[in-house]
Amino acid sequence: MKRFAFLIGVLIFSNVFAYTDLSAEQFKKMIKEKDVVIIDVRTPEEYEKDGHIKGSNLIPVQLFRYIYLPGLRDKKVLVYCRSGSRSATASKMLEQMGIKKVYNLKGGIIEWKSKKLPVEFGWK
Repeated sequence: MKRFAFLIGVLIFSNVFAYTDLSAEQFKKMIKEKDVVIIDVRTPEEYEKDGHIKGSNLIPVQLFRYIYLPGLRDKKVLVYCRSGSRSATASKMLEQMGIKKVYNLKGGIIEWKSKKLPVEFGWK
């Protein structure tokens, strides 16, 4: 009985947060798809100093509790941060807002840059 209850708990929890972790290569490929929004959840300082993925929108994760993003419900939302931790938190929050197609860059911009993928610097 305990084993059954544990399995039910695992199944329920695994469906609560269903965002998908992507490698840097998968993330880059998905950027080229239709109806994609890229969100960088780092601080403005990190966004400017460390570079960012072209086309990304800066929305620091600290602001997520204060914003509502209904226009993203039908989009594929790609989320990243420095290492993948804050973007995982943001991905969960986006799903709680009703956004179903959420993708997290596993390893964050560190992983992206380690694969020699392009970044932009400054504000555009």
